[in-house]
Amino acid sequence: MNDSTGQLLEIEQEVGRLRDGLRLRNYSPKTVKNYCGCLRRYLLEGGDMSKAAIMDFLLGLVALEKSSETVNMYTSAIMFYRKHLLGLWGDCKIPFARRNKRLPVVFTKTELKSIFVCVQNAKHKIMLELAYGAGLRVSEVVKLKVSDVRLEEGLLLIREAKGGKDRLSLLPEKLKIGLAGFVAGCEGREYLFPSERGGRLTERTLQKVFEKALERSGLMKEGTFHSLRHSFATHLLENGVDLRFVQELLGHSSIRTTQRYTHVASSALRNIQSPLDL
Repeated sequence: MNDSTGQLLEIEQEVGRLRDGLRLRNYSPKTVKNYCGCLRRYLLEGGDMSKAAIMDFLLGLVALEKSSETVNMYTSAIMFYRKHLLGLWGDCKIPFARRNKRLPVVFTKTELKSIFVCVQNAKHKIMLELAYGAGLRVSEVVKLKVSDVRLEEGLLLIREAKGGKDRLSLLPEKLKIGLAGFVAGCEGREYLFPSERGGRLTERTLQKVFEKALERSGLMKEGTFHSLRHSFATHLLENGVDLRFVQELLGHSSIRTTQRYTHVASSALRNIQSPLDL
């Protein structure tokens, strides 16, 4: 075994240690995958655990014009490994990159109807409608089980969402009949929207469904599947729902996260005249 091969094996061993440490702390599979990829790249580039080396690496990412979200993910991954696996709890405070305050993309109700009507597959259509109607992430939609649907109560149980938390959300009245068909004759542990091969649909499959529907609709907005969740929150606020209730429905730990939707709720803005029109 040459030195290069031995070094790669050592790096993979450390990445494996990180993976185990994250799993023990119940981090989501997506976070585990992302953090492991970050640490692997850092170790491959020869970075050690000194503050100077970490800062040089992160500044290199900034120089490559990586987003603040990407830089912060690397910071979190490296610092988790440094503290929890190497036991280096000394003074090594690394500042997080300041996030750009971009407004989320929100579709109007008319625009959403034009998107949904472009989906031919009945299962895919109701999945998109439910994502908007209950404010769900794509990962939450594909993980829904039959037992999570509470038709009589008009509620939807979202298990182990972001942060490992369960929460309840709204079950749109308009979708009850359609969802009853998916629930009928199924056991509670089965996926609500299984793939044709069994098991659950992949997140990417549903994202592609949305992307194709948006393209077919002819709308000139560059939204993503997550824009359905943004639209849910914004429309609730426009309808006068209290910010705290919206926070609970979205599963946000901090009210500050939910408050960004107050900046895009446009019902009040539409009642203000531009000085050019006065």
